[in-house]
Amino acid sequence: MGKIKHMISVLIIGMIMFFFVESKLISGYLEELKNEAQFAHQSGPSLLQQIQQEAKDRYVSPQNAKIDRVWKAIPGYNGLKVDEKKSYQLMKKDGRFQESRLIYKQIPPKVHLKDLPPAPIYRGHSDKAMVSLAINVAWGEEYLPEMLEVLKKHSIHATFFFEGQWVKKHPDLAKMIIDAGHEGGNHSYTHPDMARLSKARAREEMEKTNKVIESATGTRPLLFAPPSGSFTDATVETAHQLGMNTTLWTVDTIDWKKPTPEVLINRVISRVHPGAIILMHPTESSSASLDTLVRKLKAKQLKVDTVSNLLSETRIISHTSSSSH
Repeated sequence: MGKIKHMISVLIIGMIMFFFVESKLISGYLEELKNEAQFAHQSGPSLLQQIQQEAKDRYVSPQNAKIDRVWKAIPGYNGLKVDEKKSYQLMKKDGRFQESRLIYKQIPPKVHLKDLPPAPIYRGHSDKAMVSLAINVAWGEEYLPEMLEVLKKHSIHATFFFEGQWVKKHPDLAKMIIDAGHEGGNHSYTHPDMARLSKARAREEMEKTNKVIESATGTRPLLFAPPSGSFTDATVETAHQLGMNTTLWTVDTIDWKKPTPEVLINRVISRVHPGAIILMHPTESSSASLDTLVRKLKAKQLKVDTVSNLLSETRIISHTSSSSH
């Protein structure tokens, strides 16, 4: 009987110890789960999840080219999205999200400028932080070298619309301009009032100019600027048939009236905006104003480039903001 009691006592003590140890193990396991949960909560979303969220927040839709009631043909503008795969590959080594390492890709619109019916162009897209200097050249060659030096100093390019007769007289100067990286456009051959010409005569003016520019510079114009801004629908259609867009301007320097540099600069800066085409000529006023004008345009965070680059859909990307232009 005593032995049985002793065995029962040992069994009870064993069971108590077993439950005590088991309880400790369970408690430890639960504590471990709790700690893991807390760690997961504290560590937040994974790097990939962060990039995916940023991609969602930074997505910008592309904008189609369109015909505006006032501004006529308006080019499209690329959208913007984060390339999640490339961004992740760039950041995974450090294992942390870095905004500066986000890689973007551009999304083209569905409707392009070339898809629109022929129409004049007065400006680029208003979301594009870029402007262009459209310099019509039919005279004033004595001011061109100084203007070219200013453009070179600032590492920018302009579009020079050449009159055909002028290029015939100054082929070397025209070639020098194009060789410096500037764009050459067609400004007719004899500087006529295009609105008064027959379609055949308008075509002759454009074709003759294209030939002399191509002969002198090796490039064929993609843009036509009608003298004095005078044109008809037939003018625009003819230029289109010859592979050229008809471009005019958004802001006029009125430099042919010989304004002081201060007046010319204030006239432009008070009216300029993203997408603007600024009309100039090789005049004393424009030559004297150009350096300060370019500085002020850059101070307004506006890139200065050719008219063709202004009209392109390519977005200017800043890595600091998804809404950047």
